[in-house]
Amino acid sequence: MLSRNAQFQEWQALLTNRTKRQRLGEFLIHGVRPISLAVEYDWPLRRLLYPLGQKLSSWAEDLLSESGVQSVGVEPELLRELGERESGAPELIAVGALRPDDLGRLTAGDDFLGLAFDRPTNPGNIGTLLRSADAFGASCLIVTGHAADVYDPKSVRASTGSLFRLPAVRTSSPTEVLDWVTAQRERGLPIKIVGTDERGDVLVTECDLTGPVLLVVGNETAGMSSRWRELCDEIVRIPIGGAASSLNAASAGTLMLYEVVRQRGFPT
Repeated sequence: MLSRNAQFQEWQALLTNRTKRQRLGEFLIHGVRPISLAVEYDWPLRRLLYPLGQKLSSWAEDLLSESGVQSVGVEPELLRELGERESGAPELIAVGALRPDDLGRLTAGDDFLGLAFDRPTNPGNIGTLLRSADAFGASCLIVTGHAADVYDPKSVRASTGSLFRLPAVRTSSPTEVLDWVTAQRERGLPIKIVGTDERGDVLVTECDLTGPVLLVVGNETAGMSSRWRELCDEIVRIPIGGAASSLNAASAGTLMLYEVVRQRGFPT
């Protein structure tokens, strides 16, 4: 049984304190689908928290008994706080371990489709792009520079579980990504780096995206950094109309992913 003690306070800090998440190497996972996918894709889980005295569904009971993850009973009111709910405790909350930020986790073949997100400030946009990248068959998401946290609860929720299937790696600068891309090129994989900008040189539909490609989406306000612009082989624009001057970063990234799949052929 867990009450409002030091352990609970540590888990509560995981909701808002990025430094604590990094120091403890943990983050919280909410929701049936995200927790189920974390288990399905063998994401390392450290605890499963459940509400004491509350009848659980067969899904929750099965996970507690069969997953092999240590379970901890929590007072329902405290679990409600950890679940960030106005009323009612969730059936389960998982405490997951952070994956290493290592580009060596990425794999690349002839159909490589990577997505780099430069200095995003909105964690929800990170999760949304993870979900889109997963849906359109991308290989990875790379978050570069000073950015919101991939493991922020808003990002984890917005990914709807895609975080647990698709490698998401954080790097301090585009140069680290270039080193990885260069290594792939040296072994014969001609990865093209394609950036997005409202003043891009060509329309996205006129850019050949059929080969291995790394798409770059810039910061929500400032766009791509000057360093990313230097590294891009092409910079494309998405044609839009109306009063909007630009697209939301996650929307732009999703449209870019869609165009890649359109050119390569949709799965049947």
